[in-house]
Amino acid sequence: MNNFGLVVIGAHIGVHILPDIEEYKDKQILLVEPVPHNLRLLKKNIANYKAIKVAPITIGKENKIRKFYFIKEESVTSLGKHWASGIGSFEKQHILNHKTKRFNVTDDHIETIDVQSLTFNELMNKYSISEIDKLQIDVEGAEYEILNSIDYKNIKINKILFESKHFDGTFREDEKLALIKDKLIMNDFKLTQIDKENILAKKK
Repeated sequence: MNNFGLVVIGAHIGVHILPDIEEYKDKQILLVEPVPHNLRLLKKNIANYKAIKVAPITIGKENKIRKFYFIKEESVTSLGKHWASGIGSFEKQHILNHKTKRFNVTDDHIETIDVQSLTFNELMNKYSISEIDKLQIDVEGAEYEILNSIDYKNIKINKILFESKHFDGTFREDEKLALIKDKLIMNDFKLTQIDKENILAKKK
C-alpha cells in the first residue's frame, strides 16, 4: 500500500493546483480529470513533474460507465469565460443553471462523453493508496457522492479541501452539506470555512 501526498479530484488544467503540486513534488500525487481538452492542458502544465499519475475518469457513488457533460472546447472561447472549462457534471442541467446575461450557455455549447466512474474506495484500491495527506475535491456538485462514499476508518486522510457551493443543487447548500459536515466531525475532522465556496476538513 502507498502513501500519497496529494490527490486531486477535479484537477481541471492544473494551473490552480501548481502550488500544491510543488509542495508535494517529492511525494506521490494523483490527479483525476475526465474532460479531454482539460486533460491535454493538464498534462502540458505538469510536464516538468515526472512522478504524477493522471486518471482520465470520474469519481462518484458507483463503479460504472456514466454520462458526463462539459463545455465544448470551442465554446469556452465563444462564451467569453475562461472558467467555463471547469464546469463538468453528471447532470446537464447543472451546466445550464449557470446561464446568465453574461454567460448565455445553451445545449449547443455542451458536449457529452461516456466515461468510467469509480467509487472513491475503488480508486484507492486501483492505486493501492492507504494514506493521503491532502485530498482536494472540486467536482461541481458531485462532492456529496464522493465524501459520503469514503470509508474513513479504512483510509487515513489528514486534510480534505472541498467545494461546498453546489452540494444541494447548483449554488445551493442545504441538507446534504449538513450531513457531510456531521459525518466528517464524527470521523474526527475539524471544519473551517476558508472562503464562501470551500471548506477545509483537518484531522484532529
